Formats: sequence, structure tokens, C-alpha cells
Amino acid sequence: MKEILELPPLFLWGFFCFSNFLENIFPPWPGDTITVFSGFISSTPNSPVSFVSVVIATFLGNLFGGLVMYYFGESFLKFLKRTRIPFLSNLYHEESLHKTLVWFRKYENVVVLLSRFSAGIRFFVSIVAGMSKMNIIKFVILYSVAVSLWCGLLLFGGSFLGSNWNQIIVILSYYNRTILAILLVIFLYFLYQMFGKSNTKLT
Repeated sequence: MKEILELPPLFLWGFFCFSNFLENIFPPWPGDTITVFSGFISSTPNSPVSFVSVVIATFLGNLFGGLVMYYFGESFLKFLKRTRIPFLSNLYHEESLHKTLVWFRKYENVVVLLSRFSAGIRFFVSIVAGMSKMNIIKFVILYSVAVSLWCGLLLFGGSFLGSNWNQIIVILSYYNRTILAILLVIFLYFLYQMFGKSNTKLT
């Protein structure tokens, strides 16, 4: 811990910023854990980084990461349409993709706002937003609000609990499992609706 506090402020700030950026493009990265830890570090006596600087690093890292994935989604869709690579070309199904994008456009405001609260879907939402050509200004505003709410809770929790910051990680573990279970049930329900109705029509 002492070694961390002795690191240059700019290095710590850059690491926290990069951590939030990396979480958006590489989901396995433990971004939430590091965000909570950064809140704790900012509240430590003689900390080289202030709470405000950590908030800025968290916000900028997430926003930049979200925008990178947004433009990646837009470019990836164009790539899939034009590619002749067998494996990748099979991923492009016009009708299925159209239904997905129509659904997203209908609920895009709610989806972008809530996506930040689930590690299971936040990675994909920015990509789909780019694919659906969601208004970039609207995306930035909604994504910023979502980041501010979720990461604000994590940063405040880490700062408030101090040396007990790891208690939040335990809570996050149960929270993420619960959310993933709910998403799985919703996914299975949609599958049932799709295939159940198809079988009913066939009979």
C-alpha cells in the first residue's frame, strides 16, 4: 500500500483512466474493482490523487472507451456487409440483425442508461449503438449519465469505507450474479417466445 501511495500522481491518474477505458473494450478486465479501489486511494491520508481527479479519470476513461466501441460497431457492421471471409460472412444475417437494431432503436434510451449497471451487457451496448447509428450526441449524454451514476456509487463507496473497500467487491459479486441470472431468464424467455410460437404455427 505504501508503495502505491509513493507512485507519481500522474501515473496513478493515468492508470485509473486507462483501467476504465480498458474495461469498455476488454470485459474480463476488473474495472469495477479498480474503480472502487481508486475511491479508497483518494480518501487515504497523504494520497497523491484527490477524489475529484479520480472522478475525472474515471469519467474520461469510460467515455473514451464507449466512443471507441461505438465507432467500432459502426465500422464492424460495414465490414460484415462487405467481407467475403467465410466465417465472418456467416455472422451477417440481414433479417436477424434488422430485428435487433429495430428493437434497440425503440428502447435505446433506457438500454444505454441501464447498461452501465450490468457487467454482462455494457460491453455490447456501445457496439450496437454504433451499428444502429444512434445519434452520437444522445449517446454521449446518456452514456455520461450512466457512467456518473454507476461509477459515482463505486467511487463514493470506496472512499466512504476506506480500508474496508473490499466489502463492496463482495457485494458486487452477488449483484453481478443476480443480474446475470435475471438476464439469462429473460434470454430464455425470448427464446421460448421465438421457438415456442414457431412450433405452434407448424402444428
